[in-house]
Amino acid sequence: MKKQNEGKIRIVPLGGLERIGMNITAFEFEDSIIVVDCGLAFPEDDMLGIDLVIPDVTYLKDNIDKVKGFVITHGHEDHIGALPYVLKEINIPIYTTKLTMGIIENKLKEHNLLRSTKRKVVRHGQSINLGKFRIEFIKTNHSIQDASALAIYSPAGIIVHTGDFKVDYTPVFGDAIDLQRFAEIGKKGVLALMSDSTNAERKGFTPSEKTVGRAFDQIFTEHQDTRLIIATFASNVDRVQQIINTAYKYGRKVVVEGRSMVNIIATASELGYLNVPENTLIEIDKMKNYPPEKMVLITTGSQGESMAALSRMAADIHRKVTIQPNDTIIFSSNPIPGNEKSVSHVINELSAKGANVIFQDVHVSGHACQEELKLIYSLVKPKYAIPVHGEYRHLKANAAVAESLGIPKENIFIIRSGDVMEISQDEAKVVDKVHTGAILVDGLGVGDVGNIVLRDRQHLAEDGILIVVLTLEKGTNRLLAGPDIVSRGFVYVRESEALMEDSRKVVSDALDKCLSGKHADWNKIKLVIRDTLNDYIWKKTKRRPMVIPIIMDVEG
Repeated sequence: MKKQNEGKIRIVPLGGLERIGMNITAFEFEDSIIVVDCGLAFPEDDMLGIDLVIPDVTYLKDNIDKVKGFVITHGHEDHIGALPYVLKEINIPIYTTKLTMGIIENKLKEHNLLRSTKRKVVRHGQSINLGKFRIEFIKTNHSIQDASALAIYSPAGIIVHTGDFKVDYTPVFGDAIDLQRFAEIGKKGVLALMSDSTNAERKGFTPSEKTVGRAFDQIFTEHQDTRLIIATFASNVDRVQQIINTAYKYGRKVVVEGRSMVNIIATASELGYLNVPENTLIEIDKMKNYPPEKMVLITTGSQGESMAALSRMAADIHRKVTIQPNDTIIFSSNPIPGNEKSVSHVINELSAKGANVIFQDVHVSGHACQEELKLIYSLVKPKYAIPVHGEYRHLKANAAVAESLGIPKENIFIIRSGDVMEISQDEAKVVDKVHTGAILVDGLGVGDVGNIVLRDRQHLAEDGILIVVLTLEKGTNRLLAGPDIVSRGFVYVRESEALMEDSRKVVSDALDKCLSGKHADWNKIKLVIRDTLNDYIWKKTKRRPMVIPIIMDVEG
């Protein structure tokens, strides 16, 4: 083994920078690669029909003989969601804490990967050896239990990766963040700190999760004669715990609604991360046995997702729950950037049904604000700062925090997905770029919808389609039937008969010209039909529907 502080360590983010979600980073030293996290992102508005977005792991496939395992920081979708898809391509072991592993195992079960995937549960304070790396799990706080920061030891030095974190001195469950360990590692000399930037633009400290408990207490006191429906993130087990505690205190029964919520609560209770007093949880079908003011519903849909339970209630398509004029509905979350519109839509729909909607002061973030970032920087004292997890503006704000604490500007790096960064005691620089990208998941298809298909969907969505059908006699190319034009999503045909008739005439004329030359080949005929119709429609309507000519042949 080389003595400490020799050689170079390479950091290769394969996703997760410049956007929220899809976090995955490879760390490489000589013949060893470890992969931290493997998350998904949710589709952008222009990704029509796409369900999920997962990272392109070509780089890992190309270096599979070096890859030692996945090390997972915590159980949120943007850090674990892509595992079932990626494991089908690269089958490597997973190392993580107990609750995180429980949530991952639910996913692997769904994809029939449980038996083929090697897994090891790690406790906070424990280390694992993978190739040339030793990885230590450090206890942190976040909006899900069992979150970890990682100290990655290599012959080139120590890198500390915070994962998603906040500093919570009074967490609802378990211990506060292990600040002492950060300080001890800082004393050893840390080469680089990669820290969560999500809230780096916000001054001050993130309030403790306990403060939400106090807000719930007040809401329960003030709304004793109404049914309460509380929407929050399924994964925020501590939030759910506080709702259950308050419901129990006020003698209410609790119903849990939404598939992901039911799954995570079952896993958390089983593993001992959630404490439910007896006879508090009831099945949704038993709800009718209790008066509304004795009920609390905990549901998914705090982000306005169209198929989540709360959105279905708002749209009156939920099979078991109908919103009543006296209901009080609480959004215990902030909209993720990009979801503001859908959240606002759901709030309007609920309000229109006469419900009272509360969305202020019933949420605290799971991410560190500036003062907590300063605390971690000061304890770890890294030589280099590499902000991670967030959009560009968040990374920039984190870089500014690092600089304000005296880390030289030239030692702070805002890198992008695909950059290969080499770090040693002497220098740090981006030396290369590797192939990264987003793979789109649509239904059961992974990666079979690419940019061209999306462009077609956009085109169809914006302008519709015209199909031109005609029948030619084989050999002689004599026109036997058509051309007929079928329109979908372009114009309402009954009200545009003249336009359709004229279009047909234009196509007929072009066809006659084509067919009068004896050996017109079909590709040429299709091209002429497409161009002629396109030009005509553009002239008349200033629209460009997709034109698809279909030629059928019949034996003469």
